[in-house]
Amino acid sequence: MLMILVFIIVFHITSVALLFIATIDNAWWVGEGFSADVWRVCLNSTNCTEVNDSFADYPTLQAVQASMILSTVLSCISFLLFLLQLFRLKQGERFVLTSIIQLMSCLCVMIAAAIYTDRRQDFHQRNEWIYALTQGGGFGYSFILAWVAFAFTFLSGMMYLILRKRK
Repeated sequence: MLMILVFIIVFHITSVALLFIATIDNAWWVGEGFSADVWRVCLNSTNCTEVNDSFADYPTLQAVQASMILSTVLSCISFLLFLLQLFRLKQGERFVLTSIIQLMSCLCVMIAAAIYTDRRQDFHQRNEWIYALTQGGGFGYSFILAWVAFAFTFLSGMMYLILRKRK
């Protein structure tokens, strides 16, 4: 049982780390000489433009930002709640509240990645130089990590739902 708990804790910490990297790092859309994410667009990693209300579809981009932040926060809360329930639950009870919060985190990261996938081309259209620059790129590793984090948070949410406290 101890090995299962260690595996679940390491799996959850990995999920949280993936969420932090995907939220913070500037590699959602990359190409030769530029990178873009939900926070800024950078040329050669030195000339960065912050994403603000002058960008097309800024409210949609804010939804992606908010969903990723909410996903990360919910996953951290879920982990802390799991540790609390680990010592407070009676034997035989399930980690249902932890599972629900982790599955909400999964839903938030899925929403953020899906919105970004669907609306990525609209994000930079008002600034023509950014739009022209980002046409030759592709999805970066932070975007891929967001989808991997979706899978990890879903699996850990399901593990918490199935896990029953035993001796």
